Amino acid sequence: MSTNLQENVTLEEYFELDLASDEKLEYWNGNVWSMSGASPAHNLIVINTGAEVRAQVIDKGCLVFPSDMRIKVPSYPPYRYPDLTALCARPEFERIGGVDVLLNPALIVEVLSRSSEAFDRGDKFSYYQSIPTFQEYLLIAQHRPYMSRYWKQEKGLWLVNEFTDLSDMIRFNSVPCELTLAAIHRAVDFERDAEKPIVRPQPF
Repeated sequence: MSTNLQENVTLEEYFELDLASDEKLEYWNGNVWSMSGASPAHNLIVINTGAEVRAQVIDKGCLVFPSDMRIKVPSYPPYRYPDLTALCARPEFERIGGVDVLLNPALIVEVLSRSSEAFDRGDKFSYYQSIPTFQEYLLIAQHRPYMSRYWKQEKGLWLVNEFTDLSDMIRFNSVPCELTLAAIHRAVDFERDAEKPIVRPQPF
């Protein structure tokens, strides 16, 4: 979930705000957005997925980073905060705005919300594709068992498959890992924990 905090902010002002803030703040076209306020389901899914992936790859020379790891997105500067990132290579960093920003993620994971799903599937995915090392993209629903998995083919083409059953097994290409939707959604109560839809008053 994101909330627009300030408008008409310079990049230098944003760097100062982000460094001083306890929240994760993102910048685009003069606007500063807070990336806080996730639902219980969102947080459980991020923790479950990160723990499962890390347990399988940590002894194989791979790394998993949580949502406070900034990544550089060349076509969507200066940097972004994905829910999870992973790679099986030596991590490379660039100092941007006084902080270390990861340059070479292979796997990016985002947990969908009703407010962000269209952007995560559309423009954000397109922006992420400007990262040369980016190979695999997971989009996980929080209100039902569901995941889209995109993976990069030769000549820059991307394929996608979808998983909708808790018993479905997902095998990753970018890191040596496989896990079920049940593991990803462990302890999630879809009715209780997921982001609630926005109810707008109807005109008479």
